[in-house]
Amino acid sequence: MASWVIAFISSAGYWGILLLMLVENVFPPIPSELIMPLAGFMVAQDKLTFLGTTLAGMAGSVIGALPFYYAGKKLGEERVKRFVDRNGRWLTVSRQDIERASRWFHKHGGIAVLLCRLVPGVRSLISVPAGITGMNFWQFLAYTSIGTGIWAGLLAYLGYALGSNFTKVAEYLVPVSWIV
Repeated sequence: MASWVIAFISSAGYWGILLLMLVENVFPPIPSELIMPLAGFMVAQDKLTFLGTTLAGMAGSVIGALPFYYAGKKLGEERVKRFVDRNGRWLTVSRQDIERASRWFHKHGGIAVLLCRLVPGVRSLISVPAGITGMNFWQFLAYTSIGTGIWAGLLAYLGYALGSNFTKVAEYLVPVSWIV
């Protein structure tokens, strides 16, 4: 898969990084823990710039976060609670869990969005409670941009720093992502 990602980024450049990161956020077939270090490896080969790579990764992640934010906004908390009342036992989620999460999110909203952008597995999903609770769109966008920028930059730097040993990043980060 790594060779396919490199070939795709080589042919599409920054737009390829943006597209892969967008797709990774909406339905994660290829984890960012593989995409961005490979892009960082290409920076080490002077095929891309570090800033361009980080900005493309960040932009793709931000755009990919928007469908989940709007889905949460459209559904709203009451609809989610009704869904959980009907199906929660299968999902092991109760109405009280939703109410508790909502209170927690209202208390820590912006910081929660920023920090969860750094946590594999939660990175995409944090957009849903942001939408459900009606978090201000511009605030959501700011915290999402900062968090995804840090994440994209960190992973790209790891790929850059490891050079030709970039596959070691995926060996360690991908299993950790699945566990988290």
